Amino acid sequence: MTALSVGAFGPPELVAALVLVALNAYVLMGGADFGGGVWDLLASGPRRDEQREAIASVIAPIWEANHVWLIIAVVVAFTAFPAPFAAVLTVLHIPVALMLIGIVLRGSAFVFRRYGSRSGEARKRWGRTFAIASTISPLLLGAIIGAVATGAVGAAHESVSTSSFVDVFVASWLAPFPVSIGLLTLTLFAQLAATYLTVSAPTAVLREDFRSRALGSAVAVLLAAAATLLLIPAGAPFMRVWLLAAPWSLVLFAGTGAVALAAVVALWRRSFVFARAAVAAEVSLILWGWAAAQYPYVLPPSMTIRAAAAPAGTLDFLLWALAGGALILVPSLAYLLRTFAAQERQ
Repeated sequence: MTALSVGAFGPPELVAALVLVALNAYVLMGGADFGGGVWDLLASGPRRDEQREAIASVIAPIWEANHVWLIIAVVVAFTAFPAPFAAVLTVLHIPVALMLIGIVLRGSAFVFRRYGSRSGEARKRWGRTFAIASTISPLLLGAIIGAVATGAVGAAHESVSTSSFVDVFVASWLAPFPVSIGLLTLTLFAQLAATYLTVSAPTAVLREDFRSRALGSAVAVLLAAAATLLLIPAGAPFMRVWLLAAPWSLVLFAGTGAVALAAVVALWRRSFVFARAAVAAEVSLILWGWAAAQYPYVLPPSMTIRAAAAPAGTLDFLLWALAGGALILVPSLAYLLRTFAAQERQ
């Protein structure tokens, strides 16, 4: 244990928490971009072109900067926890590769549609590519998280040499529980985007369009969450133990339900700024609840945070590097967001 350790919470746990912080930031910012692509795909009615333009105007300034958080999470994870990182990328190489292709494809399509295409037909084609990739990528991200939570990834990695290709590389993520987490992720991202757009849409009529979509996606989130809870006993036994045994699991459930209800009430009453904060809290609580349900495992059923961590010297150096990088990254992103927020108000 190094000088940075405090009791049972030391550098391994701190680094794991920082990975989760980066994922949280990516979900709240990049996830909303994915959700915007969903609503681009589902844009309808006489104002569908205006809806798509409003989505593009919000995404355009910061969509690429949002991926900084995903890069941080990935780099820190493979540096601090190399063994579980290798196991996840080995067993889940199919959904991970498809998700990364989707992320690159949606970004490229967005740029080509907005800045590179002059003909209407080409813009429509790139727009469909952007929207479809934005819909598929969250499904895969959720399936990856769900597969890790089930413990199937860790078990499959231990049996790579003795099991079939399908059992190891397909069955671990293409199963009911991971698929339900994928659907939950997609609906949460759609809810985030629609709720954010109720604040940033340029006209009152567009705000009403996105308000109705935010309320509809809240219902979809409820249905996806209910399906996930029903699948937990058979699909994610580690999470089931936490749900039954952890003394504060009920508090987290109650808190998540409270902010989800607050978001719906705020949308209903057109308190859009409060609704945005509430839905961000809802998504964050769900993410941290997953981490709490899995603790102390970084990869169930056998790789704990402490046992799978890199050497103490590596972790200490990584923490100092993150602290130094944060002094540059956080103010820069804050300035970027403030700059474009000021432009929207003009």
